[in-house]
Amino acid sequence: MFRPRKNLARKRAAGRAGALLAFALIAVAGTLAVPAVPALADGRFAVIPKRTIYPGEQLDATELEEVAVTNPNIAPGYAERIEAVNGMVTRRTLVAGRIILVSSLREPFAVSRGKAVRLVFRNGPLVITASGSPLDDAAVGDLIKVRNLDSGVIVTGTVMEDRTVHVVAK
Repeated sequence: MFRPRKNLARKRAAGRAGALLAFALIAVAGTLAVPAVPALADGRFAVIPKRTIYPGEQLDATELEEVAVTNPNIAPGYAERIEAVNGMVTRRTLVAGRIILVSSLREPFAVSRGKAVRLVFRNGPLVITASGSPLDDAAVGDLIKVRNLDSGVIVTGTVMEDRTVHVVAK
């Protein structure tokens, strides 16, 4: 059996009025609310590229900018300061306007495969130097294999800032 609902129109009108009131309150609260930059309160910033940067390109400070982090749930591991990533090389494509993850960057190579380097072996007062050819590209601090050009022996050493390779004793 069908029962007509009494006052249905009145209930719908009350619901619409409530929704309108809620919307008006939100609009007023938005104009009176605290500034829309909550990240400035805790001082969190992220570095983003101004243009798309492809793998192997070196980052330049003019191509980057710092923006306030507005997402409180952002995953850790992103670059926070331009100074920290300036001069680093990209491992993958960095899209313009997206945060830069530190894991997608590396230090620039100090030595290149096939280019001559100076090998240095130190054992107490004994210092032996020779020329060598790296078998791989490597950054400062990397352990790398190098062929001694005089003897043909392959040795392992650590790349130093002055682009020499300090041979590790066996």
